[in-house]
Amino acid sequence: MIKFIKKFRKDEEGAVTVDWVVLTAAVVGLGVAGVSTVSGGVNSLASSISTGVSTKTVDNGN
Repeated sequence: MIKFIKKFRKDEEGAVTVDWVVLTAAVVGLGVAGVSTVSGGVNSLASSISTGVSTKTVDNGN
């Protein structure tokens, strides 16, 4: 049993998996933060464009 515990303590295979999980979570968190930061500005810009386009008329040359 002591041999198993010493081997388990020295084994580092799971550490790489944990590192990748933490890195992936950080990237996803930054992506969510970026989207939430710009979403208000994008919605405002889309509304302004919609208002500007809807008030224009098309002259067909007649």
